[in-house]
Amino acid sequence: MHETILVIGANGQIGTELVTELRNIYGGSEVVACDIRRPDYDTRNAGPFEFVNVLDKDNLKAVCQKYKPSTIYLLAAILSATGEQNPKLAWDLNMNGLLNVLDFAIEFNVRKVYWPSSIAVFGPGSPKDNTSQFCVMDPNTVYGISKLAGERWCEYYFQKHGLDVRSLRYPGLISWKAAPGGGTTDYAVHIFHDALKKGSYSSFLSADTRLPMMYMDDAIRGTIELMEAPAAKVSIRSSYNFAGMDFTPEELASEIRKHIPDFKLDYTGRDPRQLIANSWPRSIDDSFAKNDWNWKTKFDLPQMTEEMLTHLKK
Repeated sequence: MHETILVIGANGQIGTELVTELRNIYGGSEVVACDIRRPDYDTRNAGPFEFVNVLDKDNLKAVCQKYKPSTIYLLAAILSATGEQNPKLAWDLNMNGLLNVLDFAIEFNVRKVYWPSSIAVFGPGSPKDNTSQFCVMDPNTVYGISKLAGERWCEYYFQKHGLDVRSLRYPGLISWKAAPGGGTTDYAVHIFHDALKKGSYSSFLSADTRLPMMYMDDAIRGTIELMEAPAAKVSIRSSYNFAGMDFTPEELASEIRKHIPDFKLDYTGRDPRQLIANSWPRSIDDSFAKNDWNWKTKFDLPQMTEEMLTHLKK
């Protein structure tokens, strides 16, 4: 079956790598990279690019009319730490951007929509360890609130309109290819850059802050596996718990020291991101993803550390 795929938010940490992988699978001309900023050379020249602002309905509609997509990946979002600096803007982009895409998906008979959620949907009242798919969710960041509301909208559009919407609750994502986008878990990317450049890093999260994390290769593979799973296998229409590994800054530093023995880690102390991290799970139970569509993580902490340092050295 012919596929035309729109990836909105193609320049971000996830979008950059997702566009490349989708083009490898479906062909460069079938995957349209969309963003409000011009992409880098590789993305721009490996296939079509369109300027898209998800809050501009006329612009979004024109692109849907032009390409008649079979699948839309909506990745445009304002993340946790950045969102706290401008809550109304974060709510507007994260919420109305989603609703605009869902409405046009129905109007243009789009077969599948992908929208990412996050572990930010959990809050201080959620269980911290092995956090289950269904539990108390009381997010206290505008990012988490918008993601939880977005999950409800996704399920609503599936139930009311039969729209095949799919979603994953991403943990912190770690990649060497694209810079992180202003989230609470960004330290786990910056630490590798500083380890190689300076031999030291100042963490904005405390030594014992354990958070769920995932290497980007696993995240991209899992996203595409979910999207390629038969609809009958997809039992969760809000968003799937999705897990890779979990670790603290101190555990990550000791893994880095196996490669850079003199690496030093200290702590900046008082940072607003610490409060966000304190409200999030330490580990995630993703048994629904495992049971429904055979999700399996490949990268653990040692493998990821080695990959990150090897690629960043180059």
